[in-house]
Order: sequence, then structure tokens, then C-alpha cells
Amino acid sequence: MKKIYHLGSCSTCKRILKELEPLDGVELQEIKSEPITPEQLEQMKALSGSYESLFSRRAMLFRQRGLHEKELSEKDYKELILDHYTFLKRPVIIVGDQIFIGNSKKTVEAGKEAIH
Repeated sequence: MKKIYHLGSCSTCKRILKELEPLDGVELQEIKSEPITPEQLEQMKALSGSYESLFSRRAMLFRQRGLHEKELSEKDYKELILDHYTFLKRPVIIVGDQIFIGNSKKTVEAGKEAIH
């Protein structure tokens, strides 16, 4: 399975998707119009090892909700990601049993190699 979870309105996600082309055989899921399911999040957690690794501290809601002042548990990370799409670190690239999370150059390059 090859799948990329992304946000259509995110300029960084758009740039990365363009970089990853051609995307033949890759399923794209736009997480605002098609929210991730608990099952999909479980699969991502199984591959990454934790919900925290999937959580974006850069989300504007992170500060707005005062979460930067709290000690968050794995359960909190899971609930927050399911509650609002902006808490998922993007993009998430899944290729077989490999997962690539976020937009660092190194991560995107590794994801590109795995896709092609």
C-alpha cells in the first residue's frame, strides 16, 4: 500500500506532493475533506511507535488551546489528532510497512525513494 495523508490548503504539502511526482499507484487522502479514521490513526501509530510522533506542535490551535502549557499523554495526542486535522503532522507518507512523517528534507527524500 502506498498512501499520503496531506492537507490541500497547505502550501508545504502541495510543494512536497509536486516533488514526489509521479504518484502512480499512490492513494492521496486530503485530511480536511476526508478526516482520518481511528483505524487509520491506529495503523499510523503502529508504524511510527507513538501518537506523539504524529502530533504537530506547530498547529495554531496548539497554542490557542494552551496545550503548550500542559503535559500531554499518548491518549491526549490521539484524541487531539482525531478531534482536529491540524494536529496531524503533515504529510504522512506510508509505503508498505514504512512511514514518513513531516516535511523535513531528509524525511521527504526517504519517502520519495520508498515511493519510486
